[in-house]
Parts: sequence; C-alpha cells; structure tokens
Amino acid sequence: MAPETSARAVRALGAQAAWSLVRRTEALRARFTGGAGTGPVLGRGPVFRVPAGPARDPDPPLALTVDDGPDPRWTPALLDVLDTHGVRATFFVVGTRARAHPALLRRVLAAGHRLGNHSLTHRQPFAALSAGALDREIAETQRVVADETGVAPVLFRAPAGGWSRSVLAAVRHHGLTPVDWTVDPKDWRRPPADRIAERVVRARAGDIVLCHDGGGDRSHTVRALDTALASLRARGTRFTPL
Repeated sequence: MAPETSARAVRALGAQAAWSLVRRTEALRARFTGGAGTGPVLGRGPVFRVPAGPARDPDPPLALTVDDGPDPRWTPALLDVLDTHGVRATFFVVGTRARAHPALLRRVLAAGHRLGNHSLTHRQPFAALSAGALDREIAETQRVVADETGVAPVLFRAPAGGWSRSVLAAVRHHGLTPVDWTVDPKDWRRPPADRIAERVVRARAGDIVLCHDGGGDRSHTVRALDTALASLRARGTRFTPL
C-alpha cells in the first residue's frame, strides 16, 4: 500500500471510530430523554433517528433498515417475514448486487418498502476513497437503481458507517440524505438468532435499527426478526420506512 493511501486509510478508520462514538451518544440521549425534543449532536452529520414530524410525535415510529443486499436467498425470505408482521422497511442496496438481481429491487418496491444507496462495491474503509472514487460509488448505484426501477434513492448509508467530511460532502453533492442507525444487533457476525432478537426488541420509539440481508448466511437474521417483530408489534410498536 502506498504511503498516501495508507495514511488515508488510517484517517478514515479514525473518523469511523469517532462517528461510532457519536452514534453511541445519540442512542444514550434517546434513552434518557425518550427522544423527545432532541436534535442531533452534530447537525451536519448523518440521520441517527427517525426524523420528527410536524406534530412532534412524542412516540415516533421505529425504522427497520436492511443492508448489503439484494440477495437471491435471504432478501425474499426477509420480505416474507416483513409481510407477515405488516412491517415496511428501508433496504440499503449495494450497486453490484442490485445490478445482478434487478427483479429483487422491483419486488422490494412492490411490497411497499423503500430503497437506499449503500455504495457500489461496499469498499472499506469507505472514507479512505478518493473524491473521484466516492463519486463513482454513489453515482453508479443511483444509476443502477433508477434504471432498473424508475425510482432513484434519496437516502445513502456508508458501508460500516464509514463517515467523514468528504463522504458527507459527496453524499450531499448527489442530493442524498446520509442515514446511520442507533440499534445494531451485530447480526453480520451471525450470533444466535435469540441474541439478535433480544437486541432488536430493545429498540424504542424513533430508533433506526440496522440488520442485513446480504453478505453471507442471514438465516439467523431472518429467524430473529420473525421473533422480534412479533414482540414489538405485541407491545404496540409502529414502524415506518425512512
């Protein structure tokens, strides 16, 4: 690795760690305040919680987000679970996978869900990419999704939450809203399904929950969400796509 590239990677990982601290701060503030009347810690950063509506709902809905697909096995399985529980989610898709499975993009939209941009290739650390590479990662995914569905995403999530000033600037250059999360059950590590479900059930009003339908075996995620969504629905939780 060239010294300049190595230095960029180190800076990118530092920025990613810093944004992780912001994410934890946002989650803690929401727990102590109930999410009511609190703006983001950093106004120019990504969205961490469901945006407040004009009525300032004291009990805002929860948003489920799904990353790294579409996947020909796990996306349909997850769509079936969401349909069973009447939940609409936001799917942040990887451009190369979207190009390979365009029918799944259309199926996601037809089921009432929304599509977001999750970069073209999911390169990490994302913030280490040059300005030109960032532009291509975002622009090409926009093009793929729009060409295949007729609907261009309006949301972007950086791979692994790899934010930086340059990433945020590139996202806004394309007119997109950067989206992060407050609840991460770490399902990408494939812990037992009951552990994933336990973490998801802890979500509260206004949280943005992260889970995955791509990048590997997501059978634990599918089983966990079936359990967790049933529990959340039973306690009256409302859901909204972003």
